[in-house]
Amino acid sequence: MMKAHLKSFVANTAYSPIAWPVYKCCGMLSGKLAKIYGHALFTRKNSERDMLLAKVIEDLFPDLTVANGPFKGMRYAAAQSVGSALLPKLLGSYESELHGTLEEMFVRKYTTVVDIGCAEGYYAVGLALNHPQAEVYAFDTDPNARQACSEMASLNGVASRVHIGGFCDEKVLSSIPLGNRAMIIADCEGYEGALFTEELVGRLGMHDLIIETHDFLDIEISTRLRSSFAGSHIVESVKTVDDISRAHTYKGEELRKYTTEEKRFILSERRPAIMEWLLMRPLGAAEEKMTPCAEASPWQRQDSLIPYAALLLDHLGQAFRPRDRLAQGASETKSRQRSPAKWKSWSGGSSPSPKSFAAGTQTQAHLFLSFQPPRR
Repeated sequence: MMKAHLKSFVANTAYSPIAWPVYKCCGMLSGKLAKIYGHALFTRKNSERDMLLAKVIEDLFPDLTVANGPFKGMRYAAAQSVGSALLPKLLGSYESELHGTLEEMFVRKYTTVVDIGCAEGYYAVGLALNHPQAEVYAFDTDPNARQACSEMASLNGVASRVHIGGFCDEKVLSSIPLGNRAMIIADCEGYEGALFTEELVGRLGMHDLIIETHDFLDIEISTRLRSSFAGSHIVESVKTVDDISRAHTYKGEELRKYTTEEKRFILSERRPAIMEWLLMRPLGAAEEKMTPCAEASPWQRQDSLIPYAALLLDHLGQAFRPRDRLAQGASETKSRQRSPAKWKSWSGGSSPSPKSFAAGTQTQAHLFLSFQPPRR
């Protein structure tokens, strides 16, 4: 009984500025009591974060619709994000370092988009909305992620074009009908170092890629990939902004009423280190640029993110380009009667249609379930 009362007292005074000095002076902080105190701090802080999360969603995103950014208007089926932070995605600030690249992608008429490590579908569904002519192939080894992606695709009216599968290895990726020019996005927690073999890279010479590298797991990944793609692609690099800088530089009006610490919580992407994306476009498309910084982003500009002065001219030239294509993509046009392309099965046998895609990927004996470090 006394122990329970002691735990309760310590928990209730955990945030008191005088608690720790008083306990220390009284000689009360034995190893066990210190552990109780630390646990109380952790529990209380998590509780406050949960309360702030609920409050922000209620105040800013009551209908779970993305407020800004390249996927503005996309709806979430539930207040959840698999393996990454939810609030930056709803706000539209998530991975804002790539917004300029995404805007330029929207101009290109990709017929195929591949998302390796799709999580709940932020990119898979968002790109399906912005590319109404494209088939989207989304992969994730987490069954909860695949379910969430399926629900988001249905809610946004693109389920017929978003084909969801489990593990994507070299054989699976090679079997997808990429067409003349596809977009491939990979965020697979270090597996990118094994996936993009020299043989596979040789088959991707006409396609655009955005690969998030995880050098904190293997410090040589970025170096190897740059070398592998150097003969076929122009390779550019973009690095993430840290959470403290995000809190100080975000200029969106919707966060004006929040403190800097609250902004840090809302904008935080919970990354273990400064991350890097490799932006790759075919050498034959040298006149194009995959812009690493979004013109319409509410972020304060960082000079290091704009490596070429010529980008300014690109931005001015595109200033009046229509930005919001979500309405066009949200309703599937009945007049589009393009037959699904046939493609070879990676597991042998007949060639499945995209409709059987999800079932096919899950029949592999070597599902990539043993390698699941925390997503970004």
